[in-house]
Amino acid sequence: MASSATKMFTLISSDDERFEVAEAAANMSQTIRHMIEDGCADGGIPLHNVTGSILAKVLEYCNKHAATLLLERRCHRGGEGGTRELRQGVLEVDTDTLYDLLLAANYLEVKELLDLACQKVADMIKGKTPEQIRQTFGIKNDFSPEEQEEIKKENQWAFEE
Repeated sequence: MASSATKMFTLISSDDERFEVAEAAANMSQTIRHMIEDGCADGGIPLHNVTGSILAKVLEYCNKHAATLLLERRCHRGGEGGTRELRQGVLEVDTDTLYDLLLAANYLEVKELLDLACQKVADMIKGKTPEQIRQTFGIKNDFSPEEQEEIKKENQWAFEE
């Protein structure tokens, strides 16, 4: 009888939270996969650039995505089906958390999560004026009116409709 035991790894966040994660989910991250391949997983894998709350969200995504891929393989289905929406639920967060998820997905090299998060940001700014975008993301406008006018002149093509 074959063993169904899943190899587990311990991830340690920057604030010393420990997470037990299955190999399939851990391998969603290129960074973690390389650490495992290089033999750096004994005693836990420290992730100094990711807090526990953000790592929990990244792992939520990785666990859902790994399970979805396994299910699709078992059902011999290709494509995304309705699974994209299922995974995007991880991104239903406030703007600050979304920013932290983007940074973590980039650092951990979780390409699919990074792509989804970037698409969410793109959707958030689509069709908005620069002032609306600044308001959405809490960005201070540090240009003087004269500097803004000069930028508009230099990049007139971007302001045409």
